[in-house]
Amino acid sequence: MDPKHKKLLRSQRLFLAEELLVDDMIIQYLYQEEILTESHLEEIESESSNRKKTLKLLDILPTRGSRAFHHFTQSLEKDFPWIKDKLLRLCAEDTESPPPPFTVQCGVPDHILPTVPTMLHLNQLAACLGSEWKSVLLDLGLSSADLYRCCADNPLAVQSQVLAGLVMWTQRNGREATVRRLLQSLQATDILPSVLQQVFV
Repeated sequence: MDPKHKKLLRSQRLFLAEELLVDDMIIQYLYQEEILTESHLEEIESESSNRKKTLKLLDILPTRGSRAFHHFTQSLEKDFPWIKDKLLRLCAEDTESPPPPFTVQCGVPDHILPTVPTMLHLNQLAACLGSEWKSVLLDLGLSSADLYRCCADNPLAVQSQVLAGLVMWTQRNGREATVRRLLQSLQATDILPSVLQQVFV
């Protein structure tokens, strides 16, 4: 299932648990369309209340492939058109306003993105990175052996290990080692965009 649809179902979970009556029509339709299996039907039917049946269905749907959301909304057409309309409306609103790119969120000026980070940038960044630094450097293309060397050469300070890895990356990649590329690898970490703005601005 599309991450956008998973997120939507999760955000509407309590609303659906209150409003939706998971009757035979809905689950038989989903079974007919091969979204649910027989064992799924049994799991849902075995729940003691309608609320629990709905929650069980919502647990199963995200695991059932790319067609699951479409067929789920189709199953609501006859008896729960207002729920279907609400889900599709929220889905359309979400599509209209995608979040700004990570580089924009960071507030890093466009003219800096294609440049190679300076030693000052790398030093400040090394101070910000925590336990996620190894995954960032692996994403940038360093090997486990490279990371081991950074740790072995700088056994006392994590910041020095991170800095050694970042310097190694810039030396190997030359002009390809841009701020933009670095931000792409940092996107998966928990560093706040505002922190990165302070590093690169």
